[in-house]
Amino acid sequence: MSTEVILPISLSIATLFCSLIAGFLFAFLLVVMPAIQRLNDREFIRVFQMIDGIIQNNQPIFVMVWVGSVIFLITSTMLGIGQFNEVFPLLITSTIIYIFGVQLPTFIINVPLNNKLQTWDVMALNETTLKAARLDFEPRWNRWNAIRTFFACLTSTLLIILLLEI
Repeated sequence: MSTEVILPISLSIATLFCSLIAGFLFAFLLVVMPAIQRLNDREFIRVFQMIDGIIQNNQPIFVMVWVGSVIFLITSTMLGIGQFNEVFPLLITSTIIYIFGVQLPTFIINVPLNNKLQTWDVMALNETTLKAARLDFEPRWNRWNAIRTFFACLTSTLLIILLLEI
């Protein structure tokens, strides 16, 4: 198969997967975190541990979409070199935004916060320790999730525009 055929397929899958990730982050921003924010400290930490536990247990479809978003976006960018000069800057911009605005913060900020939260034995902690643990986690996690959501949505928008241009 030629690059002219493979590129639109790869770009379509990248757009779908990046959009699914944007929707996932968006749902956490607007629904999940505001809902569990209403829980007391012990319940909040335990519920987040359970949600994160499902994700960290390598839920296969989630992993396929998360990793696939990066693979298909980078593949599309590589295939796009020299293919469509007028819109290639949009593709490279989308890739850079996604890698540095979504993936990098996920792995240097949100995942380490999640991992730290997973180590807490909520049943053994007193109320003061629970409150401190939550305050150490929740504001920073939410701030960076909002940033990731913005950049994921921006990436999806740019990729949709790009698909309409090719």
